[in-house]
Amino acid sequence: MKTGLFLGLATLDLVYLAEKPPGENQKVVASDCTIAAGGPAANAAVTFSYLGNAAVLAGVLGTHAIAQLIRADLAEYNVRIIDLEPGRSHSPAVSSIIVTEATGDRSVISINATKSQVDSQTINQDILTSVSIVLLDGHQIAASQEIAQLAHSKNIPIVLDGGSWKPGLEEILPFIEWAVCSDNFHPPNCDNSEQVFAYLSAAGIANIAITRGEKSILYLSNGSYGTIEVPQIQATDTLGAGDIFHGAFCHYILQNNNFTNTLTAAAKIASDSCKNFGTRAWMNKG
Repeated sequence: MKTGLFLGLATLDLVYLAEKPPGENQKVVASDCTIAAGGPAANAAVTFSYLGNAAVLAGVLGTHAIAQLIRADLAEYNVRIIDLEPGRSHSPAVSSIIVTEATGDRSVISINATKSQVDSQTINQDILTSVSIVLLDGHQIAASQEIAQLAHSKNIPIVLDGGSWKPGLEEILPFIEWAVCSDNFHPPNCDNSEQVFAYLSAAGIANIAITRGEKSILYLSNGSYGTIEVPQIQATDTLGAGDIFHGAFCHYILQNNNFTNTLTAAAKIASDSCKNFGTRAWMNKG
């Protein structure tokens, strides 16, 4: 069994299924709702665990009652937690999400990790014992910088979940083995995919992918460009699809070490997840 360390954001997601998001001064009655731990690192860790691995989430939870809800959900999926600020009394981030019934599109409001940053001193030097792969979601920059250097010294490969650009990532990029980014990932002075590829390549990353929802994945691998088609489905809920993609990517890249094959396999998992409401239901569909 392989062990993955997922460093970054853990939230509590309050997810509602509705005909459409509310407008100003409007109330909307949802047709369904679900509550689960969320955040890129947390959802990726759950997926990695579900696929038969040992997953460790490093993030900020603390002692607040909401943190206990996050812990309970992650425990159900066998995700071990390393709390980077165990004495914190403030609430972890809570995300409110509305999923549109007809399209599966989601609207999200959250505070993310902007008020729960920790410094590099919180990282125990033994954190990577028995770890085979690391995923960084960019939400804990100082801690990620420390982990990146430590993993590099131990020859442990790192996956970057590039959801959006965050200041400080430029110091982490030289340590990244695989960068799997969204179409909303725009490093400084980068306005299109060609510029993103050039920027990340210049930082020394040999394997880069840009996911674009239902559109084909763009990739650059060891100097070769290409595209990978993703399964076309009728989406019920796209929430967390990118996070699930990253968790599956970590699983498959350890199995075959082939970038394009891994992207194809991860895309299938992520697409399947979109057929169900919420970020967990796809795992319960035998």
